[in-house]
Amino acid sequence: RRAMGLTQKEVAQVLGLKNGSTISRWERGFRVPNLVTVIRLSILYNTMADGLFVSLRRSLQKEIHKAEQKVRQSKLADENAR
Repeated sequence: RRAMGLTQKEVAQVLGLKNGSTISRWERGFRVPNLVTVIRLSILYNTMADGLFVSLRRSLQKEIHKAEQKVRQSKLADENAR
């Protein structure tokens, strides 16, 4: 958005939203746009849809990796207890 010189309010107007606060919530990670809006954003920004979620993807990867490690450790502890 910034690279294109657009404000949050301008993006909201292009997408038919009430105001820029929705865009702000998306950018800060408090909310996630619905699928149709993601596609609209990707068209507006001339990028692939997954490119809009790079930081979210990294965060979720870390979360999943930690959970996977816990499961593996628990499984190993169970096997060693037998």
